Amino acid sequence: MITAKEGLQRLMEGNRRFVADERSSESYASQAHRAALVAGQAPFAVILGCSDSRVPVEIVFDQGLGDLFVIRVAGNIVAPSQVSSVEFAAERFGTRLVVVLGHSRCGAIEATIDALQAPPHLRLRDPHSIVDRVRPSVEGLLQTELRHDHDALVHHAVRANIRASADHLRHGSQVIEQLIRNDGLMVVGAEYSLETGMVEFFDGAD
Repeated sequence: MITAKEGLQRLMEGNRRFVADERSSESYASQAHRAALVAGQAPFAVILGCSDSRVPVEIVFDQGLGDLFVIRVAGNIVAPSQVSSVEFAAERFGTRLVVVLGHSRCGAIEATIDALQAPPHLRLRDPHSIVDRVRPSVEGLLQTELRHDHDALVHHAVRANIRASADHLRHGSQVIEQLIRNDGLMVVGAEYSLETGMVEFFDGAD
């Protein structure tokens, strides 16, 4: 079994290759490798990422078939189905690293900011919408001086939303809590830069 720390190192090294445009030959799918995975899988990391087409997880981390268990949803939010998917991978495959991967200029974050800054009579509340799930991470920031600087506001909101999602995973599931406490599971928050291609692990990676 690959430990969380070992998995994190593999992701960092893969991202460095991606940024340097030095893709590993192991990330290419050969017929033999494809055939070997038919019997089962053992992904070394779960990635809960945004659905944004500019952030294809396996490419960003230079990984191949069977390496990553990827869950993608707009705004990298955590809802019951995402929690269950993480639990499934951690229990079924023994995966010990979970990464919540947000990214710069996230459309879900910008849509939430736009919705919160709209006149009150135009604001619609839908507890099942992406915007409503991102809302708690953004509302407090709109009460600070960041509301006068859109780019800074989006940056801080992206980070706040990643932290909130990672925290939700750490404390919103008895299964995950127990695996963190007893079996070395790590939940880490990270941000991908659309501008540079680099991933920064900033929450829970120590």
